[in-house]
Amino acid sequence: MEPKLHFATRAIHASQPSDPSTGALIAPIYQTSTFEQEGPGVNLGFDYSRTNNPTRQRLEEVLADLEGVAHCAVFASGLAAEHAVLHAYLRPHDEIVVPLDVYGGTFRLLNRVFAGFDLTITPVDTANLDAVRAAITKRTRLVWLETPTNPRLIVSDIRAIASIAHEQGALVVVDNTFATPVLQQPFSLGADIVVHSVTKYLAGHSDLIQGAALARDAAIFEPIKFLQNAIGAVPAPLDCWLTLRGLKTLELRVQRHVQNASRIAGALLAHPKVKRVYYPGLANHPGHDIATRQMDGFGGMVSFELDGSIEDVVAFVSNRRLFTLGESLGGVKSLICHPARMTHASIPAERRAAAGLSDTLVRLSPGIEHPDDLITDLIAGLHAVDVPRNELITA
Repeated sequence: MEPKLHFATRAIHASQPSDPSTGALIAPIYQTSTFEQEGPGVNLGFDYSRTNNPTRQRLEEVLADLEGVAHCAVFASGLAAEHAVLHAYLRPHDEIVVPLDVYGGTFRLLNRVFAGFDLTITPVDTANLDAVRAAITKRTRLVWLETPTNPRLIVSDIRAIASIAHEQGALVVVDNTFATPVLQQPFSLGADIVVHSVTKYLAGHSDLIQGAALARDAAIFEPIKFLQNAIGAVPAPLDCWLTLRGLKTLELRVQRHVQNASRIAGALLAHPKVKRVYYPGLANHPGHDIATRQMDGFGGMVSFELDGSIEDVVAFVSNRRLFTLGESLGGVKSLICHPARMTHASIPAERRAAAGLSDTLVRLSPGIEHPDDLITDLIAGLHAVDVPRNELITA
């Protein structure tokens, strides 16, 4: 038996041989909507690109390999992937457990798109195993985890929660977007389904929108795969090819993201205008020990509470030189975000407050620039916050 290849090698070689018909090192993009059939219903494995496409199939095989399973369905967005999972497994009056600071798009899906289902949606501090155990009942169909969460970077013990959920017959879904398969392998810890916003770290260059849903068990995967074809929210071949290109440097990029995030978290921690820093790599982070055990690195995202007014926060995030104000994360270029008015604006203010999502929370997605330059940019902004208003006006 040949030895198992390392992650970085698999990202380049798994399901990606040279093109057999031409010898091209990089496989072509199959930019076609339909395929010639030898006879009615007789084809070479492809009939219509909504159902399947060679470029998308190649991407699905690579992503499945990197997550350590056999089944992957790629969608036109992360939310399309989430919708397929929720549609496949939730029925009217079911229960679902979600993190306190669940992503705003997921919140909107559950509370508005699935409003007619009369679901019981239970937000819980998923870092608290007793709270998770108390929240799961015999009617709970799904336990939905983001770990680390977006944007407070709460770390959940996947193995322990999977054990609790499975005792009650619930499936565990892990959004692995922030950690990526480079740093975290949820299936090895007991997860049943993994979802990704492929848009983020996997594609990595802020130039496409894409999502994925994966499963180890064929029976669990089948209804998700059915919905991929039946609803048709699939990505174009070019976008799949771009993601395949991005995956080749995934491990290298994630390593730099983690290095930059760690440096930035340390710099912010020491600054007087920062009230609190959220980063699992900090020893005082409540989930530090779990992250150390469960992850192969602490991730590339950093959030912090600014000691100032909401006007200070708006000025800070809007006037950075290297951190571009924008939605999304995980790209090579650094991004900065004000969750209360951006990614989590769809969540009512009182619910945001209950989840600890304050109006002065700032989320950073450090890119792969030099960390010294990024830190200089942030410190300059914090210094401006510290300058009295009259001095800012007269300067």
